[in-house]
Amino acid sequence: MPSFDIVSEVDMVEVKNAVDNANRELSTRFDFRGVEATFTLQDDAVTLAAEGDFQIKQMMDMLRNALAKRNVDTNVMDPQDNQISGKNHRKVVKFQQGIDQATAKKLVKLIKDSKIKVQTAIQGEQLRVTGKKRDDLQQVMAQVKQADLGQPFQFNNFRD
Repeated sequence: MPSFDIVSEVDMVEVKNAVDNANRELSTRFDFRGVEATFTLQDDAVTLAAEGDFQIKQMMDMLRNALAKRNVDTNVMDPQDNQISGKNHRKVVKFQQGIDQATAKKLVKLIKDSKIKVQTAIQGEQLRVTGKKRDDLQQVMAQVKQADLGQPFQFNNFRD
C-alpha cells in the first residue's frame, strides 16, 4: 500500500551558510563600522549580538534575507525575547524542527475534511499518510502545500 511521511525539517548546513553570509555582510556594511555585532550559530539556534536594539532589528532583516537566498523558509524562525545587559543586546533565534502535536492534529483534520480516502498516523514529529492509490496521496500532498499552517512541510519516503 503506497505511503509517505510529512516532515518539517530545516537544513542546518544552509542555515550555517546563511549565518556566514550575514557575518560577511556585517563586515562590509557602513552603518556597522566600529560596532561590536556578530551572528553565532550554536546547536539549532543563532545568537545575534549588538550594541543596540535598532542594530538587532537590522541584523534580523539581514538574517532573513540570507536565509531566503539559501532557500530556507523564514517561517521556521522562532525569535526569542531580547536580552539586555549593560549596552549589549542579544537575541536568540531558534529553528522549528519537526511537527508539534497541535500542528499535527490540524494536518490530520485538514486531510480528513478533504474526504480523500487515506489514513493518517502521527508518529512522533512526523505524519505517515497511507492510501490505496498514488493519486490520492498526490492530492494530499497538493493540499498540504496549499495549507498555510505557519511552517513548511517536506514529503519523504514515498513508497509504492
